Amino acid sequence: MKILGISGSPKSGGNTENMIEEALKIAQGRGFETDHVYISKNEIKPCTACGSCYEKDECVIKDGMTDVYDKLVEADAIIAASPVYFGSPTAQIKALFDRSVVHRRHNFRLANKIGAAMAVGGSRNGGQEKTVQVIQDWMHIHGMIIVGDGGHFGGITRKASTDDEEGMKTVIDTANKVCDVLDLMKK
Repeated sequence: MKILGISGSPKSGGNTENMIEEALKIAQGRGFETDHVYISKNEIKPCTACGSCYEKDECVIKDGMTDVYDKLVEADAIIAASPVYFGSPTAQIKALFDRSVVHRRHNFRLANKIGAAMAVGGSRNGGQEKTVQVIQDWMHIHGMIIVGDGGHFGGITRKASTDDEEGMKTVIDTANKVCDVLDLMKK
């Protein structure tokens, strides 16, 4: 089974990518195959609401999203993370979410996948829960099965995420919860 980690940060090597790397390291340690999408390495243009994907089973915009479509479908679970930008996820990850509509319009291809959300903000209460909620809303719209960290909404850290011991515990717990649910699905 495969877990896809998505970092919605335009900054390479930053807090959000560190959170995804930690989550995927845990998944690998538990025997899962992993893959990742780093927005910092992919230019994904915003959806133009042209409607072409209603008729065709593809988006007419050819950019970094082209490879992401297959990765989303191939994954059994998706862990999506974003830094908080003015109280919500980045425009870059929102573009990915909007462009994934082709999977909804053609047989709900992401339905019943496990989904988990993570966010990093500038302070302990820096908009992380609202950002996680937006990510989870995207997952709900696709019909995914959402898990948290076992007691709350998901992985929530403040920057610098690797120095936030309390926050990184929620990242670890979220990754383990995703793995636990996938293990249950194997039985």
